[in-house]
Amino acid sequence: MSTVLAIETSCDETAVAILRDRQVLSNVVSTQILAHQPYGGVVPEVASRQHVETINWALAQALAESGLNWPEIDGVAATAAPGLVGALLVGLTAGKTLAMLHQKPFLAMHHLEGHIYASYLAEPDLQPPFLCLLVSGGHTSLIHVRDCGQYETLGQTRDDAAGEAFDKVARLLKLGYPGGPAIDRLAQTGNPKAFALPEGKVSLPSGGYHPYDSSFSGLKTAVLRLTQSLPADLPADSPVNSPAGWPAAPPTADWIADLAASFQAAVAKALTKRTIACAQDFGLSTIVVGGGVAANSGLRQHLQQAAAPIGLRVLFPPLKFCTDNAAMIACAAADHLNRGHCSPLTLGAQSRMPLSDVMQLYPAELRLPAQISLR
Repeated sequence: MSTVLAIETSCDETAVAILRDRQVLSNVVSTQILAHQPYGGVVPEVASRQHVETINWALAQALAESGLNWPEIDGVAATAAPGLVGALLVGLTAGKTLAMLHQKPFLAMHHLEGHIYASYLAEPDLQPPFLCLLVSGGHTSLIHVRDCGQYETLGQTRDDAAGEAFDKVARLLKLGYPGGPAIDRLAQTGNPKAFALPEGKVSLPSGGYHPYDSSFSGLKTAVLRLTQSLPADLPADSPVNSPAGWPAAPPTADWIADLAASFQAAVAKALTKRTIACAQDFGLSTIVVGGGVAANSGLRQHLQQAAAPIGLRVLFPPLKFCTDNAAMIACAAADHLNRGHCSPLTLGAQSRMPLSDVMQLYPAELRLPAQISLR
C-alpha cells in the first residue's frame, strides 16, 4: 500500500494531505474566502499570491500532524489540471521540488478525478463501476467511472455549472460570497414551492430533450426577472399586490428565503432527474456525488429520496471532503501509484483538460512496478 503526500492549489484553497491508501493521516486546508469576499468571486492573481504565502506552512503542518518522516512517504502528488494556471503552478512547483529533493515518484493529478475519489475516503471498499455526479463551481457532469483513470462523460452542463449558478443567484439576492452555503442556509426557512422556476431542458436537433445534459442560465435569468419585478420602494415588512410573475400570494419580508428555497429545489430536482435516468439507463446501481455542491442539503435530500425506492445506492462524501482538499487528491494518487503510474517532472499546468485524457499524465515509459493493493 502506498503513502502519498498530495498538494491541491487549483483555485482558492491551499491544501496538503498525507494518505496511506484510503486512510487520512493528515488533511490541512487553508481557505482564501476572506481574501476574495470583497470582489464577490475568486481573483486569480490574489489566489496565486495567497498560495505562495501559505504553501510552506501547509506542508509543515501536514507532516507534523501525520507523524511521518520523508522516508515513510512513497510518492508526492500535486494537482496539474484543470484550474487557474497561476494557482496550479504554485502547488505543482512545490510538488516537483519535493519529489526531486527526496527522490520520490511524482504524480500529476487531475482535479476532477480527486472529486470522484472523495467518496472513497468514507467508503474505502467502494469499487467501480459506478456513476459519479460531479457538481462544483466550475463543473457539472455525469461520469461513468469504469476504473482508475477510465472515465466517460455521459452528461454535462451546456452553460453555467451548478455551483456557478448558486454564486450568481446569491449575488442577485445580495447574500454575499460564497453563494452556495448562503443560499442553503436561507432556504431552510423558505418555501421551495413558492415560485415555479424552469427546469433547464436542453433541446435536441432531432426533437425532444437531452436526457442527461443540463442548463442553468435560464434558471438564473428567471430569478433575475423575479427580483427585478419587485417594486424598489417595497418596505421590508409589508406585503404588496403581486407583480407579474410572482405567486398569487403577495410577497412579504420572507420572499428572499422563498426564492432561495425555490431556486435550490429547482437545481436539486433537475440534477436528480438526470442522474437517476442516467444510472438506470446504463445499469449502474451506485451513484457517487462529488464537488462543492455535494454539500448542499437540498441535493442530498432530493437524490436520496428518489434513489431509495428504486434500489439505487447514493454516496455523498463527508462535508469536509466536498470542497477542494488534498485528501481526495492523495486518495486518487495512491491508487495510481499502486498501479505503477508516474508523471514526468517536465509536465506543466493546464487550465483545461478533459477527464477522459487523465492517463496522458502517466506516460507508459515511466511505468513503475505495480504495488499490491488492499482492494
